[in-house]
Amino acid sequence: MKKIKSIISLFLIILFALACRQKSEEKKPLEVQYTGALRTIMSGNIQSVISLDTLSNKEHLYALDAVENLKGEIQLYNSVSFNSFVIDSSLQIKNDYALKASLIVYAEVKEWESFEIKNCTTKSDLEKQIFKIATKHNVDIIDKPFPFLLEGNVKSLDWYVINWNDGDTIHNHKKHKESGLNGNFQNKDVEIIGFYSTNHKAIFTHHTTNMHIHFKTEDDAIAGHIDDLLLNNSITLKLPEQ
Repeated sequence: MKKIKSIISLFLIILFALACRQKSEEKKPLEVQYTGALRTIMSGNIQSVISLDTLSNKEHLYALDAVENLKGEIQLYNSVSFNSFVIDSSLQIKNDYALKASLIVYAEVKEWESFEIKNCTTKSDLEKQIFKIATKHNVDIIDKPFPFLLEGNVKSLDWYVINWNDGDTIHNHKKHKESGLNGNFQNKDVEIIGFYSTNHKAIFTHHTTNMHIHFKTEDDAIAGHIDDLLLNNSITLKLPEQ
């Protein structure tokens, strides 16, 4: 009888341990977080709102936006930083968290699900396709923002890395683009990070679009803000696994 009770007790302990392990391994709910706002920046306030190193303990972190005082662009892929700066009129990529941001939007995503986007050419087409695919796969696109990735070859991409002139308080898109480095390339493989929202215009998306997108080339030579792009026949979209 004692032996049976011991076996039952051991069995219950194992079940309890398995239940605890399962609970600990449950997926954390996806939450897009942000600090700062585009409208604040456009009003002339470009001071720091967060130190990037406060996020360094987060796993599977994806993030984008602007360095404090608009002195560079932020890109984080799976907790690895590819932040871009203009130094002595040249583009430099730095892989560290030792900086502050005027605005940042970020999320932790452990697993991604891939979809192929076809017959899509322009940035506007791309935005519509992301909406369509996300809606079809039960992403809460109305109430919550969500991150996405794009991987593949682009036909053309216009980019810039901001390097704002000290003391200038008048902000607009044209001046942001022209303040640092900007350029265009064709037929390169890229990794694009983006955040989509229907409710965050003038916060982390501009008033004409529901998405904010940055990029890095596959060889890590160029990274920054995407001003415009044209796609080839197809590109891979990645959405957080549901």
